[in-house]
Amino acid sequence: MLQPLIDWLYGLPFVQWLIKLAPRFHTAFVEADRWQMYLKGLVITFEITLVSIAMGLVLGLFVAMVRTAHDQQRPGRRNPLLGVVNLICKVYTTVIRGTPMMVQILIWAFVILRGERNKVMVGMIGMGVNAGAYISEIIRGGLMSVDPGQSEAGRSLGLGYFDTMRFIIIPQAFKNILPSMGNELVTLFKDTSLVNAIGAAEMTYYANRIGGKTYDYMPPLIGIALIYLFFVIILTWLQGKLERRLAQSDRR
Repeated sequence: MLQPLIDWLYGLPFVQWLIKLAPRFHTAFVEADRWQMYLKGLVITFEITLVSIAMGLVLGLFVAMVRTAHDQQRPGRRNPLLGVVNLICKVYTTVIRGTPMMVQILIWAFVILRGERNKVMVGMIGMGVNAGAYISEIIRGGLMSVDPGQSEAGRSLGLGYFDTMRFIIIPQAFKNILPSMGNELVTLFKDTSLVNAIGAAEMTYYANRIGGKTYDYMPPLIGIALIYLFFVIILTWLQGKLERRLAQSDRR
């Protein structure tokens, strides 16, 4: 009974195309254990993502706290040193957010760190500095969204600025910035493919190498696109789960 259905499916143009494509994917992924190269590239991709997001969080938190502290100064009680640091932070965020990440990575690799052979590390630095500018604005928006009365309450309890931020403001702002931070993490994970331009051996780098060896670029590139998509779906699902859990804790 199933034979007519199977014959009909085999006759479909799309199925015929998949059948013809199967040997090409076998060559790109299975033959000569090439899947190990993709796995190696995937590990490097995750390393770049994690180091970059960590750098971005440190830079972003510092810049956001400086700019928030400057904006919340009382009239007539301006700190000149804070004003200078705030100006540097504003220039940093303006330049980084106003130029393409690809150009920034190339500048890091061939201008600032042109003698460095570890291109993966160069890519981490370039992406971390870029992430810091965007994360700083995300965190600053979250900090500014918290009621100013919360800061005054912290001061009235004898807490300093940084303690007030640490124990009162930042925990409340975290829930507000979580969706944007999740999007930044997903963007960083996908943008790791850009470091291939400077020779960093991540997943796209190995896909291009395999395509050059087999003279067939379509299977490896489609394959890594599906790998990126798979992990982006997982990251998005984890982000949504964390958001729902935080929403449930608020109701309690």
